[in-house]
Amino acid sequence: MPEVGARRRLRGRVGAFSVLAPVGSFAGKGTLRVLRVRGDEERVELTCGYESYTPIEARDSK
Repeated sequence: MPEVGARRRLRGRVGAFSVLAPVGSFAGKGTLRVLRVRGDEERVELTCGYESYTPIEARDSK
């Protein structure tokens, strides 16, 4: 599910938000999607990631 849709459905209950990314210098490409949801009825933690990542060096060299 896209991250924006998840936050709308959770209506302000997101207490923690993190984005997984590869080690190094990368730019996220595509939609930011929810990978994991943890929590209870009051507080929810979202772990998200992009559909793909591009090394920044490769992007800058074009």
